[in-house]
Amino acid sequence: MTSFPGRRTTRAALAAAVVVAALIVTPTQALADPVLPANASEALKRYTDLTHDAEALNEEHLRAQEDRQKKQGELDRANQDLATTGSALEKASAAEREFRGKVDLLTEASFEGARFTGLSAMLTASSQQDFLSRMSAMTVMAADQAAALDALSGALADASAARAGAVDAQKRADEASAAATKLVTDIEDRRVALVSQVNAARTQYNSLSSADRAVLADRGDTTSVDTPSGAAGAALDFALAQRGKPYVFGSNGPNSWDCSSLTQASYRAAGVSIPRTTYTQATTGRAVSRGEVKAGDLIIYYSGQSHVAMAVDNVRAVHASTEGVPVKIANIDDIGPINTIRRIAG
Repeated sequence: MTSFPGRRTTRAALAAAVVVAALIVTPTQALADPVLPANASEALKRYTDLTHDAEALNEEHLRAQEDRQKKQGELDRANQDLATTGSALEKASAAEREFRGKVDLLTEASFEGARFTGLSAMLTASSQQDFLSRMSAMTVMAADQAAALDALSGALADASAARAGAVDAQKRADEASAAATKLVTDIEDRRVALVSQVNAARTQYNSLSSADRAVLADRGDTTSVDTPSGAAGAALDFALAQRGKPYVFGSNGPNSWDCSSLTQASYRAAGVSIPRTTYTQATTGRAVSRGEVKAGDLIIYYSGQSHVAMAVDNVRAVHASTEGVPVKIANIDDIGPINTIRRIAG
């Protein structure tokens, strides 16, 4: 079983209560339910309710961690942009100073030599060659001044763009940093709530009769299954090979799984990368209808998109249901109300 270190403080306990209240699911929204017999005991029903709530919190906790990784990525990119724009601003500012100096010198020279017009050059020239030299110098000075003005204009535009980029990068960095910091607190609150709910479920499990535990431990269909070729078939092969292994909240395998880690690992074994949580898996690949379901499709359940299974065929799916229940095959429509079906490969 997964252990969750940390001591609950009064503040953390209050935060946990808030999170549980916000995230708890109603019976009609409950997560994957091992198909219970009609005469299931009240203790067994209570246990499945507790594990439903715990799995919802588990997926929420995983999503918060996933969100924090995204925010950290945004922060890293913003800081890199900030460094890049800072360097660009330094270069642009240096160019601005350089070309502004040249323009000032040329302007000053032109002002001081204003008498060197075409007429004055002709009147003061000592010879035809001297006149031509004076006119050539004036042309060069005018061209240099125009070039310097153009360069200064470009440098000013570059500096303005660099300053705007630096301001934007700094703003994005500040926002991403604040969001990441908030998510750290959010993750801890969700972890505390998850610990509380898991402990309640395990306490209830320990009170179950041997008959109730046998219902949960049923391994279902363990016979050989024909799978198609390609990535979808390879992913299904991996998932089917995990039958009988236990569900553990937050587990990533290889000896135990939660619902979304099983589907992620299955496709990873097939050479296909998919996200970690049910919520992001629900946006991966392309949507297909219930009638189109085929082996390897991911079936996301409940309005909160809080459980996932992998289709074995158009009727059955393999999934990690909940703690106390092994990875097993179940009827697709018995697992719960379908939210979306995603085809990852094929």
